[in-house]
Amino acid sequence: MNTVQALICLCTPVPAGYRSPDLQQPCPDRDSLPALCTRSGGATPVLSRHQPVFLLDRWKNYWIRGVLSLAMISGFFLIICMGPIALLLIVMTIQIKCFEEIITIGYRVYRSYDLPWFRTLSWYFLICVNYFFYGETLADYFGALVQREEPLQFLARYHRFISFALYLAGFCMFVLSLVKKHYRLQFYMFAWTHVTLLIVVTQSHLVIQNLFEGMIWFIVPISIVICNDIMAYLFGFFFGRTPLIKLSPKKTWEGFIGGFFSTVVFGFLLAYLLSQFQYFVCPVGFNSETNGFTVECEPSDIFVMQEYAVPAVVNMYPFQIHSIFLSSFASLIGPFGGFFASGFKRAFKIKDFANTIPGHGGIMDRFDCQYLMATFTHVYIASFIRGPNPSKLLQQLLLLQPEQQLSIFHTLQYHLREGNILPPAAE
Repeated sequence: MNTVQALICLCTPVPAGYRSPDLQQPCPDRDSLPALCTRSGGATPVLSRHQPVFLLDRWKNYWIRGVLSLAMISGFFLIICMGPIALLLIVMTIQIKCFEEIITIGYRVYRSYDLPWFRTLSWYFLICVNYFFYGETLADYFGALVQREEPLQFLARYHRFISFALYLAGFCMFVLSLVKKHYRLQFYMFAWTHVTLLIVVTQSHLVIQNLFEGMIWFIVPISIVICNDIMAYLFGFFFGRTPLIKLSPKKTWEGFIGGFFSTVVFGFLLAYLLSQFQYFVCPVGFNSETNGFTVECEPSDIFVMQEYAVPAVVNMYPFQIHSIFLSSFASLIGPFGGFFASGFKRAFKIKDFANTIPGHGGIMDRFDCQYLMATFTHVYIASFIRGPNPSKLLQQLLLLQPEQQLSIFHTLQYHLREGNILPPAAE
């Protein structure tokens, strides 16, 4: 049986012994045929009057991916309605799962070496780094809450020293765990853990900081990455002809370009929609009177409708302009986070980080671009958006001694009178 005949038998759902008009001899058992009918293997499937199996499997996989994608998007909107604390908890959960998936890859590769304390120390360092980052965030954004609770005051005052002491304990445990025959491998896995912490935990912390600046800085970046992923996939599926990069053979220029324009339009419209609601644009704060978190404020200028001449006069929110830059990054640079992850998986000869989500792989497979996007958003806010925050300044002032507070009060009073903002002092 030649290659063409083998393809007809392999690629069509016919039983062994079946004789098709296209064949000169009956089909043998399918398992005895070579794996030729694959899209990635370079062979062109031969079609007969029967529906090819690979097409059925392909569409089945697309349906699974599509249904689960809709379920995840619906869950995302549900969590948004639950408020910033629910978002904080889900980010931490995703972070822990991503860390576990990457660490597990290293553990499986070198499990036969029986490295002492590797997994225990990896999780210990995760706890230490999370304590450092989230403790800083709590003290920075919720000073009023910290000031009310005596234990929190102590932890906030000595937070960095406690964090360093915890890390130092883990460092000493690692040194004590060194075994002569595994020195190099143990240091390799020590570096593996720390690079994973840098990629996952540090960038998850930036996601949380973006969230506390206003949920719009959390929702828009995540949504445009999801949009770009979906639209690039659809454009590539229907129009893709030109390969984009060897690391991801399924990526095409048609999908890349189609995803870019779709994402810019989607981001612009989403920014317009969310900019209308205080719930999304206000920074997350703590209300001492209600003992709860609040998202109420006077919206900043970038969330106030303004007129622009382009060349006709149009009304839009300044944040819509910022959304164009965010969408451009998500479309042009964001995919390189996915390419980086593809290279990593190829290096370890694995298809996905895990099998957590059917048709999608692991959690890290879905968030490889999100972490890069979160870092860019944080840098963008710090460089072009964020100004002095009166709430944070007030929190810092309340931490000072009474004499220091009086000194600042008199200095501020003097400058306000010099600027004719306050009336001159009575003689």
